[in-house]
Amino acid sequence: MTTSRSRYLVTYDVADDRRRDRVHRTLLDFGDALQFSVFLCDLNERERIDLRGRLGDAIHHRDDQVLVVRLGPVDRDAREIMESVGRAFLVPTRVVVV
Repeated sequence: MTTSRSRYLVTYDVADDRRRDRVHRTLLDFGDALQFSVFLCDLNERERIDLRGRLGDAIHHRDDQVLVVRLGPVDRDAREIMESVGRAFLVPTRVVVV
């Protein structure tokens, strides 16, 4: 399995408040919230599979939907592939706290 990372846009539409909160908390483990139900995640293949499994466990498959869109390799600047109408898009920055 490759260790290269790809950038994903993940968005969700979950009908139940409890399930929606669980999906949101799960996604916080994998990426940065751009909006409440929109996340930017930089994942390798193992992490993508893990995320998909955890999200699959969190949702009701008949009523809820999670979309995962591959945006390409993480070395591309997010501003090259995203455009904002209204408030400017700011690239999230992660800080390591020890």
